[in-house]
Amino acid sequence: MITTLVIYGILVICLIFSLLKSKEKTLKAFKVAGQVLKKSAPSLIAVLGLVGLTLGILSPETISRLLGEEAGLIGTLIAAVVGAITLIPSLIAFPLAGSLLRAGSTVMTVAAFITSLMMVGIVTAPMEIKYLGKRFTLMRNGFGFIAALLLAFLMGVIL
Repeated sequence: MITTLVIYGILVICLIFSLLKSKEKTLKAFKVAGQVLKKSAPSLIAVLGLVGLTLGILSPETISRLLGEEAGLIGTLIAAVVGAITLIPSLIAFPLAGSLLRAGSTVMTVAAFITSLMMVGIVTAPMEIKYLGKRFTLMRNGFGFIAALLLAFLMGVIL
């Protein structure tokens, strides 16, 4: 709770500073942010709904069996693959990770999911291939997936 208050306090201070420095630029930034929010709201609501339904349908015992201690390395691999395929904004992914932990997932499994989600882009690979080339895209995604698994293992050992 205190962390949230500190973050909001810093946000308010920065907003006041921005308004004092240039009211026009600050208002323009708010307009741009509002337009972006309007465009991304449907997909955010859909992802939130899907996550909510999934967590509502799957019991903590099922999540624990699929992604917890019992699942072992297979659960971590499943989480890494799902993370690599899924296209979820970090704004949604981190609260989802907390929900998975509370539902019985291991730190290693959640770390694999979040890291592969951020570092690997199966859904965006065709566009990346178009602009950056097939070899680069495959190498980046491959190394990203391996790094996600290594980081997950490291997190599992440390925590």
